[in-house]
Amino acid sequence: MTDKIVDVDNVVRTFGEVRALDGVSLSFEPGIIYGLLGPNGAGKTTLIRVLATLLKPTSGSASVAGIDVVSDPDAVRTRIGLAGQFAAVDAYQTGRENVEMVGRLYNLSKAEAKRRTEEVLERIDLVDAADRQVKTYSGGMRRRLDLAASMVGRPEVLFLDEPTTGIDPRSRLDIWSLIEELVEAGTTILLTTQYLDEADQLAARIGVIDRGQMIAEGTADELKDMVGGSVVQLTVQEPDRATVADLLRSVSGDEPSIDQPTGRMSIPASSADTLLAVARKLEEASITPDDIGMRKPTLDDVFLSITGHAAESEEATPKRPARSRR
Repeated sequence: MTDKIVDVDNVVRTFGEVRALDGVSLSFEPGIIYGLLGPNGAGKTTLIRVLATLLKPTSGSASVAGIDVVSDPDAVRTRIGLAGQFAAVDAYQTGRENVEMVGRLYNLSKAEAKRRTEEVLERIDLVDAADRQVKTYSGGMRRRLDLAASMVGRPEVLFLDEPTTGIDPRSRLDIWSLIEELVEAGTTILLTTQYLDEADQLAARIGVIDRGQMIAEGTADELKDMVGGSVVQLTVQEPDRATVADLLRSVSGDEPSIDQPTGRMSIPASSADTLLAVARKLEEASITPDDIGMRKPTLDDVFLSITGHAAESEEATPKRPARSRR
């Protein structure tokens, strides 16, 4: 068996004249969260469907847990779980009935399906609501139930296709915690997302996909290094901008970057000393900035730098203290 639990080699998938996947290649080892980052329509869901044996690639090859997705799809399905963009649950069944039904579809015995259902409902904190019809659940509860159903067969690899899209910030944080717990318990996860902060928070490695092509891959820090180091940014009133541009030029030796719509100015910062030097120059010139600070590149900067456009998101992703990546 290959040491890569997911291995995709030059996969193309067409729909008529549309190349939804245009030569995608990626691979990663077991025991991590791999984040596939890209805007709507980038090809993320199509790739998930190929790996989950729901679509055959037009060309190229892909394997999961060392098993080819085309030549032995039944064997692949015994090793995977899938939670799509929208909760695939029966609104007129109870939460417990939904999960037990999926367990039976995994060919678990009736007793084993019941036992595993209790385990996963406990893990996702839905025991109290387990005997209510799903139509009474909130959006966040439905997403957690969908995750429970995908976990009941104890998959080696779990595909999560934008699992937090359209839910409230509190539920999103709950799902983040659940995803991290699953990996700690030994599950490998391929997570697609259009939320930059989500990929930054969760993923050990990140692939950036746009218009059906993989355009960058690495750890979050490696991707951020692609757009350079830290910068000092500041905003001043319009009459002071020419003077401040000269001051910044004297500190950095380079022409400052100026964002035309906002007037925000930036120069590279080798350390916090750069920020202190700028602050001293402003004080000497008796100019008080509207805003000043030093910041590192974000995945937003990476995506904009390598694609020429921003990643799409429907709402801000909640922030929380950083945790160490695996």
